[in-house]
Amino acid sequence: MADKASVFLLVTILFLVTIILVFAMKYVATTRQASLRIASEDGYRALADRTVKAQETGAETLRAINNALAQIEARLAKVEKVLQEVE
Repeated sequence: MADKASVFLLVTILFLVTIILVFAMKYVATTRQASLRIASEDGYRALADRTVKAQETGAETLRAINNALAQIEARLAKVEKVLQEVE
């Protein structure tokens, strides 16, 4: 009878330890997944910040090009006017 009780106790303890291990593994997996998600989101934020800076730089460059083009057009109009006067 003592053997059956010790076997029952051993099986019960193993069963409970198995259940605890399963929940511990689930907890560790969830924690790891959350930390990886946070790292991924930080990466996306950094990428978004770099993209915004690149767009701002592109817009500034475009404005500078437009200003230079406007100056060139004004100069060209003056040259055309001078050439028309010469004819």
